[in-house]
This record gives sequence, structure tokens and C-alpha cells, in this order.
Amino acid sequence: MRNIDRYVDLWELFPFTPEVGYLGLTIVSFFGSLIPFVPIPSFVLLATMAAGEQFDIHVLALIGALTTTAAKQIIFSVSYGGRKIISEKTKKRMMPFQKLVKRYGATAAFVAAATPIPDDIVYIPLGLAKYSPKKFFVATLSGKLVLCYAIVLISHYMGLSLLEPMLQDIEDPLPVYVGIIILGIAMTVTVILLLRLNWERILGKIAPWTLDDNDGNNQD
Repeated sequence: MRNIDRYVDLWELFPFTPEVGYLGLTIVSFFGSLIPFVPIPSFVLLATMAAGEQFDIHVLALIGALTTTAAKQIIFSVSYGGRKIISEKTKKRMMPFQKLVKRYGATAAFVAAATPIPDDIVYIPLGLAKYSPKKFFVATLSGKLVLCYAIVLISHYMGLSLLEPMLQDIEDPLPVYVGIIILGIAMTVTVILLLRLNWERILGKIAPWTLDDNDGNNQD
């Protein structure tokens, strides 16, 4: 068995323990998902709690999926309402992107939810583009259920062997925290760039249908 005692312990990186129970998972999962672009990996806690027999894996998966979806729905709703403060020039520039999102938004939301990518980079533009809140909720919840069930099933039947390789070369948790902050800044910059790009020029070449004016999508 690999000895990782001389490396940083998992709970030195993320100070949660499985003993926090279902309520603790709910709190960590919800508030960890509520901070845009700063990923607090609640999936580490979810995986650890699923590794033994102490907790019901179905309850764990449902808590993880429901709490993260609720948090992402809030982020989406804030972005949706935030469109009101965007200038008319920016709204016009984003119109082709908005039309693209309306056609493929469900797929984008599902994929972002079902994979461990920084999903806010998808959800915030969806909100700014005024994508359907109901469709967003269904797609996101479906994706989170897939992701959370994958995490708990793998952890329950394979243990934490998949996490050990990620920890064995870490001797100081500080770079991990710095990396999380840098990722958050990078994602924020990316969203700002999305608002400033000339979508007519970009999508006019690859999706000219987004330039049509007769689809009734001129929303404030």
C-alpha cells in the first residue's frame, strides 16, 4: 500500500471531515458552490463520505446534486438579472451569442454540470443571455445527479485510491489555495472578455443564422 503520510493530509488541504454528517455536507456543498469561479471541492468530502459504509450513497448523491444545483441556480438568477445593468451596446454585441445559447443552452448546462469543469464559465453567460430558468434547472440538476452518482459509486466501490495520486506530490497546501484563487481570477477575466467580444464577427462566419433579426429574441 502506498504510504502518503509524509505528504499533506487530505484534511490539511480542505478542513472538513466525514464526521460532519449529512448536514455538514449540505452546508459545504451549497456554500462551496455558491462562490463563483472559486472552486471549493466539496466533491472531496462527498467522495470521502461515500468511501465507507457509514452513509447511504444515494442520500449523499442526492444532497450533493440538490445543493450544488440550488447554488448554481442562484448564480444563474443573479446573472439573469444582471443583464439589466449591461449597456445597450453590449446587449447588441451579445445578441448572436444569446441566440446560440438559446439553441444549445441545455446541452451546455448539462455537460458543465456532469463534468468537473469550472461550470460558472457556462452558467453566467447563460444567465446573461436570458436562457430559460426552468430548462437551466432541469439540465443542471440532471448533470449534477450524473456527476455526484459517479463520485459516490466510484468512491464507495474503489475507495479513495483515485485521490491519493493527487496528494502524493503535495507537501504544502499553500500552492493549492493560490491555484484556486488564480483560477477564480482567470474565470472572471474570461467572462469579462465574453462581454466585450464582437459576437457578430465571430459567429457570423460559423453560425450565420445567429445574425437573423426576425427570431423575436430582442430582450432587455
